[in-house]
Amino acid sequence: MKTSIYKLSLAVAFTYAAMSSSVYADDDDIQEMEAISKQFGFISLDEAKAKALAAKPGVIKDAELENRKFSKGWDYEFEIVDGDGKEWEVNIDAKAGIVNSIQREWF
Repeated sequence: MKTSIYKLSLAVAFTYAAMSSSVYADDDDIQEMEAISKQFGFISLDEAKAKALAAKPGVIKDAELENRKFSKGWDYEFEIVDGDGKEWEVNIDAKAGIVNSIQREWF
């Protein structure tokens, strides 16, 4: 009985995570991002980080996995601070691993 409740809870958690629009990068959310990426066959968070930093060198301040409802699917979204202290948003296509956009944050 306990095993089936555990499995049901786990299935509900993964379904909820897959349907949510974004996942934020604290320790629990990193695990969720990795689980979602494995479930859907996405590139790993580490691969996405490497691609984002290659496109815009700096320090990653935050990371999310977003389901872009009006575009072509899921993106890893990274906030990166460059050497001049400027903030950038870099989006990496979670399936193809390509850079979708690089935008400067103006606030």
